[in-house]
Amino acid sequence: MRTDLFIPLARGSDETLQEQIRRAIARAIASGEWQAGARAPGSRALAERLGVSRNTVLLAYQHLTADGFLMPRERSGLFVSPEARAAAGGVAGAAAVAAPPDWTPALRRSAAAAPARTPPDWARYPYAFVDGLIDPALFPAADWREALRRTLAPRDQAVWAGGLGDADDPLLVEELALRVLPRRGIHARPDEILVTLGARQGLDLALALFAEPGVTIALESPGDPQALAIAGRTGARVWRQPCDTLGLTVDDGLKGAAAILVRPGCHYPTGAIMPLRRRQTLIDLAGETGAVVVEEDAAGDSIGPQTALPALRALTGGGRVVHVAELSCVLSPALRLGYMVADPRIIAAARRLRGLAVDQPPLLAQRAAAYFIGGGGYARTLTVTGRALDRRREALVEALNHYLQRWVEIDPSAGGSSVWVRGPAGLDVSALAEAAQRRGILIAPEENDGAPGGAFRMGVTGIPLDRIRPGVAALAGLVRERLSPSFDTRTIAPSLLSGERLRGAMAGAHLLCRTITGEPCTIELRADGVMVGRSGYANEDRDEGRWWIDGDLWRRQWRTWAYGEACGYRPLIQGDRVQWLDEAGVAVDWAVYVAPGDRPEAADLAP
Repeated sequence: MRTDLFIPLARGSDETLQEQIRRAIARAIASGEWQAGARAPGSRALAERLGVSRNTVLLAYQHLTADGFLMPRERSGLFVSPEARAAAGGVAGAAAVAAPPDWTPALRRSAAAAPARTPPDWARYPYAFVDGLIDPALFPAADWREALRRTLAPRDQAVWAGGLGDADDPLLVEELALRVLPRRGIHARPDEILVTLGARQGLDLALALFAEPGVTIALESPGDPQALAIAGRTGARVWRQPCDTLGLTVDDGLKGAAAILVRPGCHYPTGAIMPLRRRQTLIDLAGETGAVVVEEDAAGDSIGPQTALPALRALTGGGRVVHVAELSCVLSPALRLGYMVADPRIIAAARRLRGLAVDQPPLLAQRAAAYFIGGGGYARTLTVTGRALDRRREALVEALNHYLQRWVEIDPSAGGSSVWVRGPAGLDVSALAEAAQRRGILIAPEENDGAPGGAFRMGVTGIPLDRIRPGVAALAGLVRERLSPSFDTRTIAPSLLSGERLRGAMAGAHLLCRTITGEPCTIELRADGVMVGRSGYANEDRDEGRWWIDGDLWRRQWRTWAYGEACGYRPLIQGDRVQWLDEAGVAVDWAVYVAPGDRPEAADLAP
């Protein structure tokens, strides 16, 4: 029975660290996460894990023992008391209450099917690989402060304080038309633009207009669970159109749809970018069938190559496209300002629907956003944060390639601010995500219809650059616990070479493997200790280093690959495969082994 528990401590809170630890453990016991009879972590180990003094943990343990949650066993430590659940009411806030009525019949199916969200205290996790939730350091505070200062001037007060009926701030609409939409190739008049509470409201309004019982709407498969939940509320028939490495497939499966929902700029969850030819084919098909295309441009101002391609609305025949998007992802959590671009009649109808729920987004935020865009703050934000997110995504890919090369794959051509990681089909990503969260790592498992098994997403918008590598290293430890073979080095000792025998097996050998992106990689171990690496289908990525024997260990160090750090392993050569074992006998990596004197062939490379 495991009692590992991640406790996000709020060091600036009015509640002491000892009280926070005590409540977190009490809740874990009350919920059954720590079961009766389970041994509590040692005070020293827990203190080191949480970064607090041992006395703080000891005081928390004393209170938990006095309250009946833990009980000591002589010379064995502290254990969860069999009566702990009964003691949970006052301390853990889990007092028994009368069972509520069964509300299930009154709940809409779509609300029940809405996907789970990231924990609200995600920022306390040291390795939060979340997407769309923002590291506060990325927010353009200085430019936004100046925009607010201008907004609060008396001449603007009549706009945001007095109201505009159901109209949007004309200055923001103008700035969207002049400075934001042209980046996506879109040229629109004011009556073709509606300001929304993010892209989600735009999507909701579009479906409310075009989806109803009896009609068919097409969604991507795999696709965004939130879009599926929104579509489920309309009562329309939902057709799941398959996606491939280029995004939504365009074929006869779409011909019965009255509306087609698509994310061509950055497909969810894979990050696939739809090429220009397929975009135009989709528009042409919609024109033939009379369908409306709802384009969610969620990554229009994000990172990656998708920014070079025009939006669907900008293409020939794009007049039948409803374009929904929002401002840069680094602004989204704070502002939730988006926009819809469509035919003026659609915009007028959507405006009326919007008024039934929330009217327009706050005019104070709209005017501030107008000054932020017009003053150049938005353009600077895209440049600065785009570079920062590019570096973070590159760091994530590099770390995945270093620590998890033989266990997962990614698509190198995908865009956006997250990476869709595909593990082996046997990987239980839900269990992996739960175990990772207990160790302070947040990832997003993909369980929606159409997604292959063993897939999860890792985002970079919420994690600082210097935490990416240690976070991936910690995640790799969990993955290896589930997937890596482990050997008893005493049992396999005859198969483990050392000294001159190991040198003879390695000098002149070739190692064949694949990168995390699926490209072949060949490593040549020369007899003089030089190590030459070639990666890519045209050997375009090269590096050199050195290798040497240190007793039982084979050591190597590249100039730039693998962070240029020296590493040592015990190699286990079994036929045409070499596995690299750590001190505990766990295989941390493997490669195809081509013995000295043999010529490596491309066919030797294992899939």
